[in-house]
Order: sequence, then C-alpha cells, then structure tokens
Amino acid sequence: MGQAAPNDPPDQLVGWAERGSTSLRHNRLGARWRRSEYTMVELTINGETHRVDTGLDTPLLWYLRDELGLTGTRFGCGAGLCGCCTVHVNNEATRSCSITLGDLNGSSVTTIEQLSANGLHPLQQAWIDLEVPQCGYCQSGQIMQAAALLSENPKPSDADIDAAMSGNICRCGTYPRIRAAIKLAAYGQTSPNARADRKVTP
Repeated sequence: MGQAAPNDPPDQLVGWAERGSTSLRHNRLGARWRRSEYTMVELTINGETHRVDTGLDTPLLWYLRDELGLTGTRFGCGAGLCGCCTVHVNNEATRSCSITLGDLNGSSVTTIEQLSANGLHPLQQAWIDLEVPQCGYCQSGQIMQAAALLSENPKPSDADIDAAMSGNICRCGTYPRIRAAIKLAAYGQTSPNARADRKVTP
C-alpha cells in the first residue's frame, strides 16, 4: 500500500463523505473532513449574487476579506471560539472562520458593512453614543451578534443579553458598555450609570 499524502484524511473520515463528490473538503484547521456535493455554489453577500466554482474549502471569512475586500469582518481565533468574525447567514449569527463556501450554496450572508445603509444601525449609534470600543478589534463581531439577538428578541433582559453575547470575547473587557449599548438600542434608554461604566481601565 502506498504512503498517504501528508494532507490526506484518515480512512475512517473519508467514510463520512457526502454523496456524489469528487472534491474532498476540509477547513483550514483540519477540524473536519468531508466531501462537497457541489462543484459550484451560488450565494448572496450583502445583496449581491456570487458564484464560486473553485476553493470551496475556503472559509467564508477569507473570501469576504481577501476576495471581496470586506475587511470589517475580523480574524480572531480561527476556531469559531471568540466571535470576532461573526456575520449573519440566513439572518443567524455565524462564525465566518468556521463555515466554508461549500457549505453556503443558496445562503444569504450579511456583513457589518451592510448592517445598515448609512452605517448607523441603532446598535452602531448606541456604540458611538456610549463610546463602547476600546481597541475596537472585536467590535464588529460584537455588533453583529447583538443585531442577531435584537432581531429575535427586540426587548432582551440582562440575562438574555449575557446569554446571547457569552461567546463573544472582548480582551479589553468592555462587557458592561456592550450590555448598556444593547439596552440603549433596544429600549431607547439605559441605566443612569451606563456612561460611567464606559470608562474601563486598561
């Protein structure tokens, strides 16, 4: 038996292949292997149709950033654990580093660039009003996660907010400001000490 190529998947994982495929697919971390049932995918990104017939194993994140120049979506951990790369796929918050183009046939993707026509979605305005960002790197993912929450639950409680946002990491620790901004966007008001909470010590 010949030696497997370095990038060949273990035999037991090849058995998980989907029907009718000739294109073995895996993500950049090698987290899972399977075959794509598509040779071309069509998806909508920010209202525009895109047809892709190569690189179907490419994570959505890199297609957005490298091919389309939509750099508002950030790379964080590459494993879907920090929430930095969050976009909406079919109106659901999704980690774009952990879903490939081959997974998205027929899907609709929205990035931070298209969250509102003028860049002033109520959440974006609340982020500005309360000066939420510190370094700002994770904030596009935070806003996209929050927007998905408000789409499903327009009047969330503190517990609802904490549960929905728990997978989004802010290394600057701006969590009190994030919660206050979500409440401001949802209710048009926030707690009296929200502006004091925005002063987070580095």
